[in-house]
Amino acid sequence: MSELVLVEDAAGIRTIRFNRPEKKNALTRPMYTAAAEALESGDADPAIRVFIIAGAGGIFTAGNDLVDFMQAPPHVGGGETPPVEHFMRALLHAKKPVIAAVDGLAIGIGVTMLMHCDLVYASPRASFKTPFVDLALAPEYGSSQVMPRMFGHVIAADLLLLGSTWDADKAARHGLINDVADDVEALARASAANLAAKAPGSLRAAKELMRRPSEGIQDRITLEGGMFAELLRSEEFSEAATAFMERRKPDFSKFG
Repeated sequence: MSELVLVEDAAGIRTIRFNRPEKKNALTRPMYTAAAEALESGDADPAIRVFIIAGAGGIFTAGNDLVDFMQAPPHVGGGETPPVEHFMRALLHAKKPVIAAVDGLAIGIGVTMLMHCDLVYASPRASFKTPFVDLALAPEYGSSQVMPRMFGHVIAADLLLLGSTWDADKAARHGLINDVADDVEALARASAANLAAKAPGSLRAAKELMRRPSEGIQDRITLEGGMFAELLRSEEFSEAATAFMERRKPDFSKFG
């Protein structure tokens, strides 16, 4: 892994940390590649249950490094997969829960990636901005679709058209983040530990269902029913049921 992206595994939690604080954790091609590989290898490792994405030095990320960006402007869908697309695809397709811990600046793709995480926490120092139009560019990685669905058109326009800066309270009020805490990483680790103790197969199923495109409600009920029936036959459910009857906490540590 790149020294500019630190990867730490502990108690089933993989923390992926952007580590370029002297440049406000601006992301380069090697950093995107390192972060993508950390997600992909963790998704394939049964010992890893949850991801946390964070930044070093009290900064999440100022977005793309413009010098690196201009040296090789990415063209998504234009042939060879650029590193930024590799990272966003790894994030979008991660089967395991991804938590973001945002301290300080989150700009551009630093905001876009949050919409593809499962839980997002921020410190009171956090600020959020998507200056694509200000830079004479277009929104990226589904943000033009996901933001209006999340916030409604007029609120999404505040970010995507005006390029307004949101503080943590405004981000929480509109549903971009889950909660605000002075020690944002402690909150993220507590949630990650909670998730890491749950049945991994059930977590993957719930995340897959939540991330699926909209469909007819009866189609969704049928799909859920099939997954529910499959999980009823699983060893994970057997452990959960046995633990309930024995009045103890279930132990899912042996399941991958």
